[in-house]
Amino acid sequence: MTVAEHFSTALTSPAPSARQVALDLIGAVLRRRRPLDDAIEDHPGMADLSVRDRAFARLLVATVLRRLGQTDALIRECLNTPLPPRAAIVHDILRVGIAQLLFLRTPPHAAVATSVDLAHGRGFLSHKGLVNAVLRRLSVEGADRVERQDAARLNTPDWLWQSWSGAYGEEQARAIAVAHLKEAPLDLTLRSDDDDWLEKLQATRLPTGSLRRPAGGSIVSLPGYAEGAWWIQDAAASLPVRLLDGVADRHVVDLCAAPGGKTAQLANAGARVTAIDRSTRRLDRLISNLARLSLPVSAVAADALIWRPDQPVDAVLLDAPCTATGAIRRHPDVPHLKNPDDVARLSVVQENLLRAAVDMLRPGGVLVFCTCSLEPEEGPRRIEALLRSGAPVQHHPISAEEIKAPTEWITAQGDLRTLPCYLSEFDGIDGFFASRLVKTA
Repeated sequence: MTVAEHFSTALTSPAPSARQVALDLIGAVLRRRRPLDDAIEDHPGMADLSVRDRAFARLLVATVLRRLGQTDALIRECLNTPLPPRAAIVHDILRVGIAQLLFLRTPPHAAVATSVDLAHGRGFLSHKGLVNAVLRRLSVEGADRVERQDAARLNTPDWLWQSWSGAYGEEQARAIAVAHLKEAPLDLTLRSDDDDWLEKLQATRLPTGSLRRPAGGSIVSLPGYAEGAWWIQDAAASLPVRLLDGVADRHVVDLCAAPGGKTAQLANAGARVTAIDRSTRRLDRLISNLARLSLPVSAVAADALIWRPDQPVDAVLLDAPCTATGAIRRHPDVPHLKNPDDVARLSVVQENLLRAAVDMLRPGGVLVFCTCSLEPEEGPRRIEALLRSGAPVQHHPISAEEIKAPTEWITAQGDLRTLPCYLSEFDGIDGFFASRLVKTA
């Protein structure tokens, strides 16, 4: 059965509700282990929803995933015995109801009634009373119970908590986990530095230079979208390209380039960019994004471990595949899809990509390596291992002044490290690591 067929058999009517779609998506992530963005793109029911309902469905799923530890703790407290595996959808229905009731402030009668309707529509007639009883009880007791919960700890898998505590200390680990409880705002990178866009977009300018708007709303209807005046890019993700100073008229290879935010930065700065990505689906998205911006780029679908430019190039930007634990604010499915084995597996991929990137450079060429991961194995340890291996590169430390960043964002080794709890007064920033290397003769 294809993904689309699976979703279509789960729908109870030709025009599904936002809650029905959300229920399908939760199952896709938690039981079939599909990335949320892919599940949304493949769900046929999303196209039948209004813009407002599509946004609500995604918000509902994201809230369930973001607050899963708290929600499941509340369910355990309300049940004498756990639900059997065959009633896994009932468990999801309770999650949907609790997310609305306690975290989205849906009126209790609506949260309870729609959840009971979901149980009925999915054929769990014998569980309607249980769904009704649990949610009615939590409509009375839930707020007090949530107040007593340790939200940061409950919603963070043990392996991530231990990793972050070891790398940054328990206080910072808690601050990171708290930052993940909020929906990420919308960050934009302008093609030109024009203060008029602040008012047009009703945005705030961050200290990094990015513009920030609250989350939500239609992207395509925002001023400047159609004419390509800006592109979506988290403020932290815009920093690594700044480490490649003076790229105008230089040949820069952008490895693992999709969806193309950094590619756009390079092209906008006048670089001759070759964007490489092994996924044709993701590369098509990059090409579409760059076409909207009217920015020239050469896009190649290829495996970066094998592909090589015709001549050694001036610079390489390697935004390597990683567990994306620094982007949980935007991708709340990550803690439920990744595990320590993924860190180990992707670390090997990153190490091989680093060696390939070095091989593409001319002597004196610059390599910037970055990941949106908080795990040391996917950042500083890869650079340490590369330097220890005798690769023909030297570490070129970063200064806070050159990227207009606070000094705390630069490590003692001279690398960039942002944490989701940074810029808390502006609702945070993605976690990123970046290091700069220069190829020797």
